[in-house]
Amino acid sequence: MTIQSIIKKSIKRLELEGKLLTPDFYTEAFCKEASKAGMITEDCIHVQKLTLTLNKEFQKDLSQYHISSMAELSRFLISKLNRTKSLHCSEILESQSKLTKRILQVIDVLHNKEASILAEKSLELLALGATPKDIDQLRQNWVNFITTYDDTFLQTLSSMGTINSKDLKKSIENLNISTSSVKNVKLMDLSSISSLIIASLVPSIASSVNDDLADISHKIRHSPNLLDSSSIESEIKSAILLRISLDKEAVNEMLESLDIVLDKLSFRLIEMIERSDNSTIEIQKIKNELETYNESSNDNFNVTHQKLFTIAAALEESTQVLSHDLHVHHDEINVLSKRVMDLEKELLAAKEESKEDFLTKLYNKRALDSYMNIKEAEFERYGHNYSVVMFDIDFFKKVNDTFGHDAGDAVLAAFAKILKNEARTVDVVGRFGGEEFMALLSETNSKGGAIFAEKVRKKVQKARFMYKRKRIKVTVSCGVSERKIHASLKNVVNSADEYLYKAKKDGRNQVAYR
Repeated sequence: MTIQSIIKKSIKRLELEGKLLTPDFYTEAFCKEASKAGMITEDCIHVQKLTLTLNKEFQKDLSQYHISSMAELSRFLISKLNRTKSLHCSEILESQSKLTKRILQVIDVLHNKEASILAEKSLELLALGATPKDIDQLRQNWVNFITTYDDTFLQTLSSMGTINSKDLKKSIENLNISTSSVKNVKLMDLSSISSLIIASLVPSIASSVNDDLADISHKIRHSPNLLDSSSIESEIKSAILLRISLDKEAVNEMLESLDIVLDKLSFRLIEMIERSDNSTIEIQKIKNELETYNESSNDNFNVTHQKLFTIAAALEESTQVLSHDLHVHHDEINVLSKRVMDLEKELLAAKEESKEDFLTKLYNKRALDSYMNIKEAEFERYGHNYSVVMFDIDFFKKVNDTFGHDAGDAVLAAFAKILKNEARTVDVVGRFGGEEFMALLSETNSKGGAIFAEKVRKKVQKARFMYKRKRIKVTVSCGVSERKIHASLKNVVNSADEYLYKAKKDGRNQVAYR
Protein backbone atom coordinates (compact mmCIF):
# COMPACT_ATOMS: atom_id res chain seq x y z
CA MET A 1 0.00 0.00 0.00
CA THR A 2 1.36 3.46 -0.94
CA ILE A 3 1.57 6.59 1.20
CA GLN A 4 -1.02 8.29 -1.03
CA SER A 5 -3.61 5.57 -0.35
CA ILE A 6 -2.95 5.78 3.40
CA ILE A 7 -3.44 9.57 3.26
CA LYS A 8 -6.77 9.15 1.46
CA LYS A 9 -7.96 6.55 3.99
CA SER A 10 -6.88 8.83 6.85
CA ILE A 11 -8.97 11.72 5.50
CA LYS A 12 -11.90 9.35 4.95
CA ARG A 13 -11.59 8.11 8.54
CA LEU A 14 -11.80 11.70 9.87
CA GLU A 15 -14.97 12.31 7.83
CA LEU A 16 -16.60 9.11 9.18
CA GLU A 17 -15.68 9.98 12.77
CA GLY A 18 -16.98 13.55 12.38
CA LYS A 19 -13.62 15.12 13.23
CA LEU A 20 -12.12 18.28 11.80
CA LEU A 21 -8.99 18.08 9.64
CA THR A 22 -6.60 19.40 12.29
CA PRO A 23 -2.91 18.36 12.59
CA ASP A 24 -3.55 16.34 15.78
CA PHE A 25 -6.61 14.51 14.42
CA TYR A 26 -4.92 13.88 11.08
CA THR A 27 -1.75 12.48 12.74
CA GLU A 28 -3.87 10.15 14.88
CA ALA A 29 -5.85 8.91 11.87
CA PHE A 30 -2.73 8.53 9.69
CA CYS A 31 -0.91 6.43 12.32
CA LYS A 32 -3.94 4.16 12.74
CA GLU A 33 -4.20 3.58 8.97
CA ALA A 34 -0.44 3.08 8.64
CA SER A 35 -0.46 0.53 11.47
CA LYS A 36 -3.42 -1.20 9.87
CA ALA A 37 -1.49 -1.41 6.59
CA GLY A 38 1.60 -2.80 8.38
CA MET A 39 3.69 0.28 7.63
CA ILE A 40 5.92 1.76 10.38
CA THR A 41 6.78 5.46 10.10
CA GLU A 42 9.07 7.56 12.28
CA ASP A 43 6.35 10.12 13.01
CA CYS A 44 4.08 7.43 14.48
CA ILE A 45 6.59 5.88 16.89
CA HIS A 46 8.50 8.93 18.16
CA VAL A 47 6.12 9.22 21.14
CA GLN A 48 7.00 5.64 22.19
CA LYS A 49 10.72 6.39 21.75
CA LEU A 50 10.53 9.50 23.90
CA THR A 51 8.55 7.60 26.53
CA LEU A 52 11.40 5.08 26.89
CA THR A 53 13.82 7.92 27.77
CA LEU A 54 11.78 8.91 30.86
CA ASN A 55 12.53 7.52 34.31
CA LYS A 56 10.65 4.46 35.58
CA GLU A 57 8.31 6.52 37.76
CA PHE A 58 7.10 8.59 34.77
CA GLN A 59 6.82 5.45 32.60
CA LYS A 60 4.67 3.81 35.26
CA ASP A 61 2.36 6.86 35.39
CA LEU A 62 2.19 6.97 31.56
CA SER A 63 1.03 3.34 31.40
CA GLN A 64 -2.27 4.42 33.00
CA TYR A 65 -3.06 6.77 30.11
CA HIS A 66 -3.48 6.29 26.35
CA ILE A 67 -0.82 8.74 25.17
CA SER A 68 -0.73 8.69 21.38
CA SER A 69 0.44 12.16 20.33
CA MET A 70 3.13 14.69 21.20
CA ALA A 71 0.46 17.13 22.41
CA GLU A 72 -0.87 14.58 24.90
CA LEU A 73 2.66 13.71 26.06
CA SER A 74 3.47 17.41 26.51
CA ARG A 75 0.31 17.98 28.55
CA PHE A 76 1.18 14.99 30.74
CA LEU A 77 4.73 16.22 31.41
CA ILE A 78 3.53 19.79 32.08
CA SER A 79 0.99 18.43 34.56
CA LYS A 80 3.71 16.43 36.33
CA LEU A 81 5.99 19.47 36.49
CA ASN A 82 3.23 21.69 37.86
CA ARG A 83 2.65 19.22 40.69
CA THR A 84 6.37 19.09 41.59
CA LYS A 85 7.24 20.96 44.79
CA SER A 86 9.58 23.84 44.03
CA LEU A 87 11.54 23.37 47.27
CA HIS A 88 11.97 19.61 46.82
CA CYS A 89 15.49 19.77 45.31
CA SER A 90 16.72 22.42 47.74
CA GLU A 91 15.44 20.38 50.70
CA ILE A 92 17.32 17.32 49.49
CA LEU A 93 20.54 19.31 48.94
CA GLU A 94 20.32 20.90 52.38
CA SER A 95 19.68 17.54 54.06
CA GLN A 96 22.54 15.90 52.15
CA SER A 97 24.88 18.75 53.11
CA LYS A 98 24.11 18.31 56.80
CA LEU A 99 24.45 14.54 56.56
CA THR A 100 27.82 14.79 54.79
CA LYS A 101 29.08 17.20 57.44
CA ARG A 102 28.20 14.79 60.23
CA ILE A 103 29.84 11.86 58.43
CA LEU A 104 33.04 13.89 57.94
CA GLN A 105 33.09 14.72 61.65
CA VAL A 106 32.77 11.05 62.52
CA ILE A 107 35.59 9.99 60.16
CA ASP A 108 38.16 10.77 62.86
CA VAL A 109 36.54 8.27 65.24
CA LEU A 110 35.77 5.45 62.79
CA HIS A 111 37.68 3.00 64.99
CA ASN A 112 34.39 1.69 66.37
CA LYS A 113 32.42 -1.21 64.93
CA GLU A 114 29.05 0.54 65.52
CA ALA A 115 30.24 3.63 63.63
CA SER A 116 31.39 1.48 60.68
CA ILE A 117 27.99 -0.23 60.47
CA LEU A 118 26.18 3.12 60.61
CA ALA A 119 28.43 4.50 57.84
CA GLU A 120 27.65 1.51 55.59
CA LYS A 121 23.90 1.99 56.12
CA SER A 122 24.28 5.68 55.26
CA LEU A 123 26.03 4.94 51.97
CA GLU A 124 23.41 2.31 51.05
CA LEU A 125 20.54 4.69 51.75
CA LEU A 126 22.09 7.49 49.70
CA ALA A 127 22.76 5.11 46.81
CA LEU A 128 19.07 4.11 46.76
CA GLY A 129 17.91 7.74 46.44
CA ALA A 130 16.68 8.60 49.95
CA THR A 131 13.88 11.09 50.59
CA PRO A 132 14.54 14.29 52.62
CA LYS A 133 12.75 12.69 55.59
CA ASP A 134 14.96 9.55 55.40
CA ILE A 135 18.12 11.66 55.14
CA ASP A 136 17.11 13.82 58.09
CA GLN A 137 16.47 10.75 60.24
CA LEU A 138 19.85 9.30 59.27
CA ARG A 139 21.54 12.61 60.09
CA GLN A 140 19.92 12.51 63.54
CA ASN A 141 21.30 9.00 64.08
CA TRP A 142 24.80 10.35 63.38
CA VAL A 143 24.22 13.32 65.71
CA ASN A 144 23.13 10.97 68.50
CA PHE A 145 26.15 8.73 67.91
CA ILE A 146 28.73 11.50 67.94
CA THR A 147 27.09 13.19 70.94
CA THR A 148 26.97 10.11 73.16
CA TYR A 149 30.10 8.28 71.99
CA ASP A 150 32.89 8.10 74.61
CA ASP A 151 36.41 7.65 73.26
CA THR A 152 38.45 8.61 76.34
CA PHE A 153 40.02 5.16 76.40
CA LEU A 154 42.02 6.13 73.29
CA GLN A 155 43.94 8.87 75.07
CA THR A 156 46.26 6.34 76.79
CA LEU A 157 47.48 4.93 73.44
CA SER A 158 49.16 8.03 71.98
CA SER A 159 52.69 6.65 72.52
CA MET A 160 52.00 2.94 72.07
CA GLY A 161 52.19 0.49 69.17
CA THR A 162 49.85 -0.70 66.42
CA ILE A 163 46.09 -0.72 67.10
CA ASN A 164 43.41 -2.98 65.61
CA SER A 165 41.39 -0.37 63.68
CA LYS A 166 38.35 -2.62 63.33
CA ASP A 167 37.74 -2.97 67.07
CA LEU A 168 40.00 -0.60 69.03
CA LYS A 169 37.89 -0.73 72.18
CA LYS A 170 38.52 -4.45 72.56
CA SER A 171 42.25 -3.85 71.98
CA ILE A 172 42.34 -1.20 74.73
CA GLU A 173 40.56 -3.51 77.18
CA ASN A 174 43.23 -6.19 76.60
CA LEU A 175 46.19 -3.83 77.17
CA ASN A 176 48.08 -3.71 80.50
CA ILE A 177 48.95 -0.08 81.06
CA SER A 178 51.05 0.47 84.19
CA THR A 179 52.23 4.10 84.05
CA SER A 180 51.36 7.31 82.27
CA SER A 181 52.99 10.70 81.98
CA VAL A 182 51.79 13.78 83.82
CA LYS A 183 50.73 15.21 80.50
CA ASN A 184 48.59 12.17 79.72
CA VAL A 185 47.03 12.27 83.21
CA LYS A 186 46.07 15.89 82.67
CA LEU A 187 44.69 15.08 79.22
CA MET A 188 42.59 12.25 80.71
CA ASP A 189 41.24 14.62 83.36
CA LEU A 190 40.23 17.11 80.66
CA SER A 191 38.62 14.26 78.70
CA SER A 192 36.54 13.31 81.72
CA ILE A 193 35.45 16.93 82.19
CA SER A 194 34.65 17.19 78.48
CA SER A 195 32.41 14.12 78.74
CA LEU A 196 30.49 15.74 81.62
CA ILE A 197 30.10 18.99 79.70
CA ILE A 198 28.92 17.15 76.57
CA ALA A 199 26.40 15.19 78.66
CA SER A 200 25.09 18.47 80.13
CA LEU A 201 24.48 19.85 76.64
CA VAL A 202 22.07 17.05 75.72
CA PRO A 203 18.45 18.35 76.10
CA SER A 204 16.58 16.54 78.87
CA ILE A 205 13.08 17.16 77.48
CA ALA A 206 13.49 18.08 73.82
CA SER A 207 13.43 15.01 71.57
CA SER A 208 16.65 15.63 69.60
CA VAL A 209 20.03 17.45 69.70
CA ASN A 210 20.32 20.78 67.88
CA ASP A 211 22.97 21.10 65.13
CA ASP A 212 24.75 23.93 67.00
CA LEU A 213 24.95 21.77 70.14
CA ALA A 214 26.28 18.91 68.05
CA ASP A 215 29.01 21.18 66.64
CA ILE A 216 30.38 22.32 70.01
CA SER A 217 30.06 18.79 71.45
CA HIS A 218 32.18 17.49 68.60
CA LYS A 219 34.73 20.29 69.07
CA ILE A 220 35.15 19.57 72.82
CA ARG A 221 35.31 15.81 72.36
CA HIS A 222 37.83 16.10 69.54
CA SER A 223 40.09 18.56 71.41
CA PRO A 224 39.59 18.32 75.23
CA ASN A 225 42.59 20.63 75.78
CA LEU A 226 40.39 23.52 74.58
CA LEU A 227 38.92 23.54 78.08
CA ASP A 228 42.22 25.04 79.30
CA SER A 229 41.56 28.17 77.25
CA SER A 230 39.13 30.98 78.13
CA SER A 231 37.89 31.29 74.53
CA ILE A 232 35.65 28.23 74.86
CA GLU A 233 33.87 29.53 77.98
CA SER A 234 31.44 31.85 76.16
CA GLU A 235 30.60 29.13 73.62
CA ILE A 236 29.79 26.64 76.40
CA LYS A 237 27.57 29.21 78.16
CA SER A 238 25.71 29.93 74.92
CA ALA A 239 25.31 26.22 74.29
CA ILE A 240 23.87 25.67 77.79
CA LEU A 241 21.38 28.52 77.27
CA LEU A 242 20.44 27.00 73.90
CA ARG A 243 19.88 23.59 75.52
CA ILE A 244 17.64 25.19 78.17
CA SER A 245 15.74 27.07 75.44
CA LEU A 246 15.14 23.84 73.54
CA ASP A 247 13.76 22.19 76.68
CA LYS A 248 11.47 25.17 77.34
CA GLU A 249 10.14 25.05 73.78
CA ALA A 250 9.42 21.34 74.19
CA VAL A 251 7.55 22.00 77.47
CA ASN A 252 5.49 24.79 75.86
CA GLU A 253 4.54 22.49 73.00
CA MET A 254 3.42 19.86 75.53
CA LEU A 255 1.34 22.46 77.38
CA GLU A 256 -0.28 23.65 74.15
CA SER A 257 -1.25 20.08 73.31
CA LEU A 258 -2.61 19.63 76.84
CA ASP A 259 -4.59 22.86 76.51
CA ILE A 260 -6.28 21.54 73.35
CA VAL A 261 -7.16 18.34 75.21
CA LEU A 262 -8.69 20.42 78.02
CA ASP A 263 -10.91 22.30 75.57
CA LYS A 264 -12.11 19.03 74.06
CA LEU A 265 -12.62 17.56 77.55
CA SER A 266 -15.31 20.09 78.40
CA PHE A 267 -17.37 19.10 75.34
CA ARG A 268 -16.89 15.38 76.01
CA LEU A 269 -18.11 15.77 79.62
CA ILE A 270 -21.22 17.62 78.43
CA GLU A 271 -21.95 14.73 76.04
CA MET A 272 -21.54 12.30 78.95
CA ILE A 273 -24.10 14.28 80.97
CA GLU A 274 -26.67 14.01 78.19
CA ARG A 275 -26.11 10.26 77.73
CA SER A 276 -26.13 9.08 81.34
CA ASP A 277 -28.46 9.56 84.32
CA ASN A 278 -25.47 8.77 86.58
CA SER A 279 -23.42 11.68 85.20
CA THR A 280 -23.55 13.63 88.50
CA ILE A 281 -21.80 10.78 90.34
CA GLU A 282 -19.18 10.47 87.58
CA ILE A 283 -18.41 14.22 87.68
CA GLN A 284 -18.06 14.05 91.48
CA LYS A 285 -15.46 11.29 91.08
CA ILE A 286 -13.47 13.41 88.62
CA LYS A 287 -13.47 16.38 91.00
CA ASN A 288 -12.33 14.27 93.94
CA GLU A 289 -9.44 12.84 91.93
CA LEU A 290 -8.31 16.33 90.93
CA GLU A 291 -8.45 17.56 94.54
CA THR A 292 -5.97 14.85 95.57
CA TYR A 293 -3.60 15.72 92.73
CA ASN A 294 -0.14 16.86 93.97
CA GLU A 295 0.66 20.33 92.69
CA SER A 296 3.78 20.73 90.58
CA SER A 297 6.40 23.39 91.27
CA ASN A 298 6.06 24.59 87.70
CA ASP A 299 3.63 27.55 87.41
CA ASN A 300 2.37 26.49 83.98
CA PHE A 301 1.39 23.07 85.26
CA ASN A 302 -0.36 24.70 88.25
CA VAL A 303 -2.48 26.72 85.82
CA THR A 304 -3.31 23.57 83.87
CA HIS A 305 -4.27 21.74 87.05
CA GLN A 306 -6.50 24.66 88.08
CA LYS A 307 -8.24 24.61 84.71
CA LEU A 308 -9.05 20.92 85.09
CA PHE A 309 -10.38 21.41 88.60
CA THR A 310 -12.50 24.41 87.55
CA ILE A 311 -14.07 22.44 84.69
CA ALA A 312 -14.96 19.54 86.99
CA ALA A 313 -16.39 21.82 89.72
CA ALA A 314 -18.50 23.80 87.24
CA LEU A 315 -19.82 20.66 85.59
CA GLU A 316 -20.77 19.16 88.96
CA GLU A 317 -22.76 22.28 89.77
CA SER A 318 -24.64 22.36 86.47
CA THR A 319 -25.15 18.62 85.89
CA GLN A 320 -28.35 18.35 87.93
CA VAL A 321 -29.85 21.41 86.21
CA LEU A 322 -29.00 20.02 82.75
CA SER A 323 -30.41 16.60 83.54
CA HIS A 324 -33.63 18.16 84.87
CA ASP A 325 -34.01 20.31 81.73
CA LEU A 326 -33.55 17.26 79.51
CA HIS A 327 -36.37 15.41 81.27
CA VAL A 328 -38.65 18.49 81.14
CA HIS A 329 -38.11 18.98 77.42
CA HIS A 330 -38.44 15.30 76.56
CA ASP A 331 -42.09 15.68 75.47
CA GLU A 332 -41.24 18.75 73.40
CA ILE A 333 -38.52 16.79 71.63
CA ASN A 334 -40.99 14.02 70.78
CA VAL A 335 -43.40 16.60 69.33
CA LEU A 336 -40.62 18.12 67.23
CA SER A 337 -39.56 14.66 66.01
CA LYS A 338 -43.11 13.93 64.85
CA ARG A 339 -43.23 17.31 63.10
CA VAL A 340 -39.97 16.52 61.29
CA MET A 341 -41.39 13.18 60.12
CA ASP A 342 -44.53 14.96 58.82
CA LEU A 343 -42.39 17.50 56.97
CA GLU A 344 -40.36 14.70 55.39
CA LYS A 345 -43.56 13.08 54.13
CA GLU A 346 -44.73 16.42 52.71
CA LEU A 347 -41.36 16.88 51.01
CA LEU A 348 -41.62 13.42 49.46
CA ALA A 349 -45.11 14.21 48.18
CA ALA A 350 -43.87 17.49 46.72
CA LYS A 351 -41.09 15.67 44.90
CA GLU A 352 -43.62 13.26 43.40
CA GLU A 353 -45.67 16.21 42.10
CA SER A 354 -42.61 17.80 40.50
CA LYS A 355 -42.74 18.26 36.74
CA GLU A 356 -39.00 18.07 36.13
CA ASP A 357 -37.00 14.92 35.40
CA PHE A 358 -34.16 14.87 37.93
CA LEU A 359 -31.52 13.56 35.47
CA THR A 360 -32.19 15.37 32.18
CA LYS A 361 -33.83 18.52 33.62
CA LEU A 362 -36.55 18.18 30.94
CA TYR A 363 -40.26 17.71 31.64
CA ASN A 364 -41.13 14.30 33.12
CA LYS A 365 -43.98 11.94 32.11
CA ARG A 366 -46.43 13.67 34.47
CA ALA A 367 -45.72 17.07 32.94
CA LEU A 368 -45.92 15.70 29.36
CA ASP A 369 -49.39 14.24 30.07
CA SER A 370 -50.52 17.62 31.37
CA TYR A 371 -49.22 19.51 28.31
CA MET A 372 -50.75 16.94 25.92
CA ASN A 373 -54.15 17.61 27.50
CA ILE A 374 -53.62 21.35 26.99
CA LYS A 375 -52.66 20.83 23.31
CA GLU A 376 -55.69 18.59 22.85
CA ALA A 377 -58.02 21.24 24.33
CA GLU A 378 -56.58 23.89 21.98
CA PHE A 379 -57.08 21.55 19.02
CA GLU A 380 -60.70 20.76 19.89
CA ARG A 381 -61.64 24.40 20.58
CA TYR A 382 -59.55 26.36 18.07
CA GLY A 383 -58.39 23.72 15.59
CA HIS A 384 -54.70 24.28 16.39
CA ASN A 385 -52.86 21.32 14.91
CA TYR A 386 -49.77 19.81 16.62
CA SER A 387 -47.34 16.96 16.05
CA VAL A 388 -46.00 14.32 18.41
CA VAL A 389 -42.38 13.15 17.89
CA MET A 390 -41.11 10.08 19.73
CA PHE A 391 -37.33 9.56 20.16
CA ASP A 392 -35.55 6.40 21.29
CA ILE A 393 -31.75 6.11 21.76
CA ASP A 394 -30.50 3.11 19.77
CA PHE A 395 -28.82 0.20 21.63
CA PHE A 396 -28.97 2.08 24.92
CA LYS A 397 -28.81 -1.14 26.94
CA LYS A 398 -25.50 -1.94 25.25
CA VAL A 399 -24.11 1.43 26.42
CA ASN A 400 -25.01 0.57 30.03
CA ASP A 401 -23.60 -2.96 29.76
CA THR A 402 -20.35 -1.81 28.12
CA PHE A 403 -19.53 1.46 29.89
CA GLY A 404 -21.68 1.33 33.04
CA HIS A 405 -24.85 3.10 34.19
CA ASP A 406 -22.95 6.35 34.93
CA ALA A 407 -22.02 6.50 31.25
CA GLY A 408 -25.65 5.80 30.32
CA ASP A 409 -26.82 8.68 32.51
CA ALA A 410 -24.26 10.97 30.85
CA VAL A 411 -25.58 10.01 27.38
CA LEU A 412 -29.19 10.70 28.43
CA ALA A 413 -28.26 14.12 29.82
CA ALA A 414 -26.27 15.03 26.69
CA PHE A 415 -29.11 13.97 24.35
CA ALA A 416 -31.60 15.98 26.43
CA LYS A 417 -29.45 19.08 25.96
CA ILE A 418 -29.42 18.61 22.15
CA LEU A 419 -33.21 18.11 22.11
CA LYS A 420 -33.82 21.23 24.18
CA ASN A 421 -31.50 23.37 22.03
CA GLU A 422 -33.30 22.36 18.80
CA ALA A 423 -36.81 22.97 20.18
CA ARG A 424 -38.62 26.30 19.87
CA THR A 425 -39.90 28.22 22.87
CA VAL A 426 -43.49 27.17 22.01
CA ASP A 427 -42.55 23.47 21.85
CA VAL A 428 -42.61 21.06 24.78
CA VAL A 429 -39.88 18.42 25.16
CA GLY A 430 -39.52 15.85 27.92
CA ARG A 431 -38.41 12.40 28.98
CA PHE A 432 -41.23 9.94 28.31
CA GLY A 433 -39.51 7.10 30.19
CA GLY A 434 -36.16 5.26 30.21
CA GLU A 435 -34.33 6.17 27.01
CA GLU A 436 -37.53 7.43 25.28
CA PHE A 437 -38.19 11.15 24.80
CA MET A 438 -41.17 13.12 23.39
CA ALA A 439 -41.58 16.47 21.66
CA LEU A 440 -44.93 18.28 21.31
CA LEU A 441 -44.62 20.71 18.36
CA SER A 442 -47.26 23.48 18.19
CA GLU A 443 -48.84 24.40 14.83
CA THR A 444 -46.76 21.72 13.08
CA ASN A 445 -47.81 18.91 10.70
CA SER A 446 -46.09 15.56 10.15
CA LYS A 447 -43.69 16.95 7.55
CA GLY A 448 -42.60 19.77 9.86
CA GLY A 449 -42.21 17.28 12.71
CA ALA A 450 -40.05 15.06 10.48
CA ILE A 451 -37.79 18.04 9.63
CA PHE A 452 -37.36 18.74 13.35
CA ALA A 453 -36.67 15.06 14.10
CA GLU A 454 -34.10 14.84 11.27
CA LYS A 455 -32.23 17.87 12.62
CA VAL A 456 -32.03 16.24 16.04
CA ARG A 457 -30.96 12.89 14.54
CA LYS A 458 -28.08 14.50 12.58
CA LYS A 459 -26.92 16.47 15.62
CA VAL A 460 -26.78 13.28 17.68
CA GLN A 461 -24.92 11.36 14.97
CA LYS A 462 -22.25 14.07 14.65
CA ALA A 463 -21.90 14.78 18.36
CA ARG A 464 -18.94 13.41 20.34
CA PHE A 465 -20.37 11.66 23.37
CA MET A 466 -17.36 11.24 25.69
CA TYR A 467 -17.09 9.43 29.03
CA LYS A 468 -13.77 9.04 30.85
CA ARG A 469 -11.84 9.85 27.65
CA LYS A 470 -13.72 7.19 25.71
CA ARG A 471 -16.03 8.07 22.85
CA ILE A 472 -19.47 6.45 22.85
CA LYS A 473 -21.15 6.18 19.46
CA VAL A 474 -24.80 7.23 19.81
CA THR A 475 -27.67 7.33 17.30
CA VAL A 476 -31.41 7.90 17.70
CA SER A 477 -34.57 6.61 15.97
CA CYS A 478 -37.64 8.85 15.56
CA GLY A 479 -41.36 8.42 14.90
CA VAL A 480 -43.64 11.36 13.88
CA SER A 481 -47.41 11.80 13.71
CA GLU A 482 -49.80 14.79 13.61
CA ARG A 483 -53.10 15.28 15.46
CA LYS A 484 -55.24 16.43 12.52
CA ILE A 485 -55.30 13.00 10.82
CA HIS A 486 -56.26 11.05 13.96
CA ALA A 487 -59.47 10.69 15.92
CA SER A 488 -58.05 11.26 19.42
CA LEU A 489 -54.99 12.20 21.46
CA LYS A 490 -54.41 8.54 22.33
CA ASN A 491 -54.42 7.61 18.63
CA VAL A 492 -51.82 10.22 17.64
CA VAL A 493 -49.46 9.12 20.45
CA ASN A 494 -49.89 5.44 19.46
CA SER A 495 -49.27 6.36 15.83
CA ALA A 496 -45.99 8.19 16.66
CA ASP A 497 -44.94 5.19 18.73
CA GLU A 498 -45.70 2.80 15.84
CA TYR A 499 -43.61 4.88 13.43
CA LEU A 500 -40.81 4.83 16.01
CA TYR A 501 -41.01 1.03 16.07
CA LYS A 502 -40.90 1.04 12.25
CA ALA A 503 -37.75 3.22 12.23
CA LYS A 504 -35.99 0.82 14.61
CA LYS A 505 -37.17 -2.23 12.66
CA ASP A 506 -35.90 -0.74 9.35
CA GLY A 507 -32.33 -0.34 10.68
CA ARG A 508 -32.44 2.45 13.32
CA ASN A 509 -30.86 5.92 13.10
CA GLN A 510 -33.70 7.25 10.92
CA VAL A 511 -37.03 9.13 10.98
CA ALA A 512 -40.32 7.38 10.10
CA TYR A 513 -43.64 9.20 9.40
CA ARG A 514 -46.49 9.41 6.91
